[in-house]
Amino acid sequence: MATPSKGQFVWYEHLTKDAGRAIGFYSDVVGWKTQPFEGGGDYTMWVGSQGPLGGVMKLPEEAERMGAPPHWEAHVQVDDVDATVALTRKLGGKVYKEPTDIPNVGRFAVLADPQGASFCVFRPAEAMTAHDVSKEGEFCWNELLTTDQEAAFRFYSQLFGWQILERMDMGPMGTYLVFGVGDRRLGGMMAPKGQGMPPMWIFYTETSDLDSALQRAGKKGARVMTGPMEVPGGGRIAVLQDPQGAVFALHQAPRH
Repeated sequence: MATPSKGQFVWYEHLTKDAGRAIGFYSDVVGWKTQPFEGGGDYTMWVGSQGPLGGVMKLPEEAERMGAPPHWEAHVQVDDVDATVALTRKLGGKVYKEPTDIPNVGRFAVLADPQGASFCVFRPAEAMTAHDVSKEGEFCWNELLTTDQEAAFRFYSQLFGWQILERMDMGPMGTYLVFGVGDRRLGGMMAPKGQGMPPMWIFYTETSDLDSALQRAGKKGARVMTGPMEVPGGGRIAVLQDPQGAVFALHQAPRH
């Protein structure tokens, strides 16, 4: 089985006010199961068909005090967390949580890019198994909404070695930068005009039936922010806000 390399997204965390309510929502909408984290605490893991892919926990008080709303954040794998944190500072980013060890799991830190979008870096204690992101319920795309995608890309490329794989002209929406590691596409970056949203990462999960998922989400109190709409390549997407205010997205692959 393949193992993720530096610069790949390896874990997705949901920080929210009511974890039990969030578990009920995402289990129904996305289809994840859950599993308690062996290290204890109030941390619950999201489990897809290929095993754990993330976790959910109550938004820490320190994050709430800093004004953080319920949100999703991803962990990007690095070779050296401390060196990445030092480079983040040098490049004008912020450090929200200094490098911290999780016994038997790995070392992580919570950071923000110079435009203000937060993310985590992670070095696992043991090699992780890469998931097939085309499967139902897997995180399949990582999208950065920012105020300056060229500046943001320079930051992340120095941090993680990401490369621009394609530039897509989105008309009035501007240019969409598709980035990746080697020839593997990981996501996109854009600076939408007049969006009014703060710089943030949005993570897409794969669904085989977008319309049904949107119906289930709506019944549970989610709000559709964008879409459903077709994207280049024939897939369909929608961006939503869950009942507690966290933004997430769904993707349905083209039907052949």
